[in-house]
Amino acid sequence: MRLAYMPASMTSPHQITVRVYYEDTDFSGVVYHASYLRFMERGRTELIRALGVEQRELFDGETALGFAVRKMAIDFVRPAVMDDLLTIETRCVEARGATMDLEQRVLRGEDVLITAQVMVACVGGGRARRIPDGLRKRLMLDL
Repeated sequence: MRLAYMPASMTSPHQITVRVYYEDTDFSGVVYHASYLRFMERGRTELIRALGVEQRELFDGETALGFAVRKMAIDFVRPAVMDDLLTIETRCVEARGATMDLEQRVLRGEDVLITAQVMVACVGGGRARRIPDGLRKRLMLDL
């Protein structure tokens, strides 16, 4: 997967581009439904990176943190096919306590292919942890 970066702003969604490869498709050349989960995971990861947080920094040390999808609702509107260039949009709707609510879309040009509402939990040591204040402030500045 090849990524392109655009600045993150929660008033306008963070965007990355992803090319659809053979490995992303089923036997008919249509994107396999689980591939969209990987595309959207990249979008969420790159949003956090664009806000100035390196994933490695979160994982290191005694207070190691990570993010886990707690809940996701997906609407598969249209299929993507091999060689399509897709845009993955990610926007934080709310950041509170240990969770973030995000909206994501997968587009081919202007056509919306996928919409998703995602709740992500911040976790560490096997349990929920409060989202670090620095990250929450960066998310909230743009809300």
